[in-house]
Amino acid sequence: MDQILTISEIEARYPSEWILVEDPVTNDALEVQSGKILWHSPDRDEVYRKAVELRPAHSAFLCTIQMPENTAIVL
Repeated sequence: MDQILTISEIEARYPSEWILVEDPVTNDALEVQSGKILWHSPDRDEVYRKAVELRPAHSAFLCTIQMPENTAIVL
């Protein structure tokens, strides 16, 4: 997992997973455009634990899980 992937490649390779991205490249809206994959799993907690273990200096979490239509997300 040493190569840098674009967001399209990440979504294609890791559908329905949580992804830890190192040194993410973002656009003006801070949306991840590319980065190096450090860890991925369908289990969010596993990815969070790996982030604590690895302690990357600059990172982002991505979620490629497709939400059902008419789903509301509360933050």
